[in-house]
Amino acid sequence: MTVSPERLPLAAEFPEATREQWQLLVEGVLRKSGAPAADGASAEDALATDIEDGLRARPLYTAEDTAADPGLPGFAPFTRGSRPQGAVVGGWDVRQRHAHPDPRSANEAVLADLEHGVSSVWLTVGEAGLPVDGLATALDGVYLDLAPVVLEAGAETAAAAERLFALHAEREVPAEAARGNLGADPLGLLARTGRDDRTEQQLAEAAALAVRCAAGHPGIRAVTVDALPYHEAGASAAEELGCSLATGVAYLRTLTAAGLDVEAACGQLEFRYAATADQFLTIAKFRAARRLWARVAQVGGAAPAAAAQRQHAVTSSVMMTERDPWVNMLRTTVAGLAAGVGGADAVTVLPFDHALGLPDAFARRIARNTQAVLLEESHLARVIDPAGGSWYVEQLTEELARSAWAWFQEIERAGGQRAAFTAGLVPERIAATWAKRSVALARRREPITGVSEYPNLAEQPVARPSAPAPLSGGLPRVRRAEAFEALRSRSDAELAAHGARPKVFLASIGPTAAHSARTSFAANLFQAGGIETVAAASGEPAELAGQFAASGATVACLCSSDPLYAEHAERVAAELTAAGAAKVLLAGRPGDQREAYQRAGVDEFVYAGGDAIAVLTSVLDLIISQNGAAQ
Repeated sequence: MTVSPERLPLAAEFPEATREQWQLLVEGVLRKSGAPAADGASAEDALATDIEDGLRARPLYTAEDTAADPGLPGFAPFTRGSRPQGAVVGGWDVRQRHAHPDPRSANEAVLADLEHGVSSVWLTVGEAGLPVDGLATALDGVYLDLAPVVLEAGAETAAAAERLFALHAEREVPAEAARGNLGADPLGLLARTGRDDRTEQQLAEAAALAVRCAAGHPGIRAVTVDALPYHEAGASAAEELGCSLATGVAYLRTLTAAGLDVEAACGQLEFRYAATADQFLTIAKFRAARRLWARVAQVGGAAPAAAAQRQHAVTSSVMMTERDPWVNMLRTTVAGLAAGVGGADAVTVLPFDHALGLPDAFARRIARNTQAVLLEESHLARVIDPAGGSWYVEQLTEELARSAWAWFQEIERAGGQRAAFTAGLVPERIAATWAKRSVALARRREPITGVSEYPNLAEQPVARPSAPAPLSGGLPRVRRAEAFEALRSRSDAELAAHGARPKVFLASIGPTAAHSARTSFAANLFQAGGIETVAAASGEPAELAGQFAASGATVACLCSSDPLYAEHAERVAAELTAAGAAKVLLAGRPGDQREAYQRAGVDEFVYAGGDAIAVLTSVLDLIISQNGAAQ
C-alpha cells in the first residue's frame, strides 16, 4: 500500500512528553544502577557533568534554556561570526606553523605546505625558531602578495618586522597587497619569559608598528593578542578568555595613546586561542570570545563594524602526547573541527609529533590534510555557525562568557593584565586551576587515550630532531600526559638496564566471568605506568601463590568479585606474602573489609577514581629499589 506524504501523521499523533515524565524515567534508571535515590530535578542533576570554571553540562537542554540573542553573522555582538558570509565563500585560512631553525629546511617545508593547501604561513622567529636574518631564505619562492605571513618573534619582533618590510620592498610587493601579522605581543612575551624590564619599550615598538601598518599597510596587522601562554600553563577556557580581553584592552589603550582612533586600533589586533578536543567547549569559547570583545569595543567607543574580533585558532599543545602520538591525529581533527564550527578566521592544526620535536614531512602533510578533509569533504564551511541555535551550545556560550567576563573584571580591578601578572594574581590563579585539573588527571577522571587509558607497552618510540627551546622563565608549559609519561620513561630505563620491565602479577580469583572486569582494570592501570602485567594461568585460589613465585614478579594484585574476595582474599593475600610478595594490592574498594584484608597482607587498594599516579609511583619505587639492591 502506498501512503502519500501529506497523509503521514509522523509525530503529530503522539502525546506530548513532559520534562517530568522524562525525569521519572531517569529515576528508574538510577535505581537500577544502584545510584543514591533521587527524584525529579535531583535525578536530572545526578546526570550532570562538571566542566570547569563552575560550569556544568546538563543531560538535557530545551527551548526553556534561553541565552542572550546571538544576533546574525557579521553583526554585533558577532557571536555567530565576524563576517556576514562566514567561511562559505573560501573556507577559513589554513595556517601552518614553522619553527625550524635552519632557513633552507624551513623554506622546503613552507613551500610544500603552500603547494598543498595551506593558505598562510606562521613563522616562529628568533631564539625559539628561525633566525631573523634567515627570513629571506625561508620565504624564498613565496609570493608575498598572495600568501599572508604571520610572525611570532618575541623580543626580536621589531627586527623581524623590519626584515619582512624590506622583503616586500625588495620583491616589489605593493604595500596594499601585503597580508599578514607582525605578531607584536609584549604582554604575551612577559607571560612567556617573566621579564618586565623591557615591556614598556616593547609596547612602544608595538604601537609604532601599528601606526605604520594602519597608515600604509592595510592588509597587515601589527599586534597579536596571544592567549596560548595562559592556556599552555593550564588555564581554563574562561581564564584564557579573560586574560585575552585584559591584554586586548591594554593594547587598545597603548595604540590609542599613540594616535590611532579606537576603530583603527581594533583593526590592528588578531586574537589567538587554543582549540581542544573538548568539541563543545571549544565551539563555545570562540563564540563567547567574539561576543565579549564586541562588548569591550563598544564600551571603548568603536563603531559596531570595527568590533568584530579576528581569531586565529591553534590546536592545543596541552592535549598532545609523546606516547602513542598517533592518537594526536584524532585529537587535532576534533579540535580543528570545533575551531572551524566555532567561527575561527584562521586555523592551525599542529602536527601529531609536535610534543616530540620538529615535525617530519608526513606529520605536516597529515596536519594540512586534516583541514582539507574538514573543508573539502566534510563541508564544514558551507553553513555559517552550524552550532548556532543548539540549546546546549547557546547556553554554554552564555555561561562561559559570564565566567570569563568576571575574571576579566577581576584583572582590571587589579590594575590590568600587566599589573595582575607581575603581582602574581594571574600566575597563581592559573596554577591553582592546573593543580585541580592534575588531580583529575592523576585519578583518570580525565582520561588520556593511549597514555592513562589503553596504553600500548609494545609501541615503538617515535623519535624526532629536537626543536629549539621555547621561551621560558614565565608561566610554565604543561601537558596532560606528563605525569604518566614520566612513569613510562622510568619503566623504559629499567628495561634498558635490566632487560625487562617492572612487572606485577595479577592474582585473578575464580572463573573468568567473576574476575575479568577487575583484571582488565588492573592491567590497564599498571600498564599506564609502564608496568607489565602477568596474568594468572588459572583462577584456583590454591594455585595462585605458586604461579606468583614462578612469574618473576615481586608485587601482586588480587582481582575478583566482592563475593569471592569475601571468601578467598584474606587467605590468598597471606599466601602471596608468604611466597615473597613485597607488596600486595587489591583491585576494588574494600568497604568494611579493609582492616581484615590489611591484616591478611593487602597493602593497598586500587579502584576507579583512586590516585593512579600515587599508586604507580609507589609500585615503581619499590620494584626499582629492589632491582638496584639485587645488583
